[in-house]
Amino acid sequence: MKKIKIFGFLMMAVMLVLAACGSNDAANGSGDEDGSKTYTVGTDTTYPPFEFEEKGEYKGIDIDIINAIAEEEGFEIELKPMDFGGIIPAILADQLDVAIAGMSITDDRKEKVDFSDPYFDAGLTLVVSEDNNDITSVDDLKGKVVAVKNGTTGADHAEKIKDEAGIKEVRQFNDSPSMFQEVANGNADVLIEDYPVIAYAIKTSGLDLKTVGDRLNGDQYGIAVKKGENQELLEKINSGLQKIRDNGKYEEILNTYLEE
Repeated sequence: MKKIKIFGFLMMAVMLVLAACGSNDAANGSGDEDGSKTYTVGTDTTYPPFEFEEKGEYKGIDIDIINAIAEEEGFEIELKPMDFGGIIPAILADQLDVAIAGMSITDDRKEKVDFSDPYFDAGLTLVVSEDNNDITSVDDLKGKVVAVKNGTTGADHAEKIKDEAGIKEVRQFNDSPSMFQEVANGNADVLIEDYPVIAYAIKTSGLDLKTVGDRLNGDQYGIAVKKGENQELLEKINSGLQKIRDNGKYEEILNTYLEE
């Protein structure tokens, strides 16, 4: 009888250990039959030219970069599209291993995630309708409605300057196209967006918008993993990023989506 009880306890212990190991898969990648790992990558597919969906296929600078890094470092990725504002919470909840979504490296975000080496130099700009000649700088925002994308540095910047600039309202949107349309339709006076994103959108979508004034800041984009818990993966990402810079793949990717 005692032997049966001991055997039962041992079986329960083994099951608990296996369950605990399995619960960490989402945060540390899942193993494939060939020994490679698959990592879940969060991205926002409403953010061309960095990530977007075309004819059922995910494309863009970020998509191509993370795929190229994975190829160099010998791991697989599983893309998980989501709203930008939900990406860092998903990393913290171990629902994602990696995030690449035109994410600016900021002190606030560095408290929650670890970033790779910067992979793109960006910067915020003001955007108005094509026939708007009244707004040319931050000094012209008094009494205006400013459209921003939720969770972005553009949204943070608008809130930061709201009182000083006399902004009437900062209006939040979950995706870039809705924000662009708000200004194009005249429902908001101006929007704040990363320059390469809006320049690409104006060029390819025929939006009746234009950029005005100088850059508002000098953002750099980074690839994010959970803070303090994924250093091996972060090293792979940095290693792969350097390799694609050295072999010319990085420049090839940028040239595919951005004009020189």
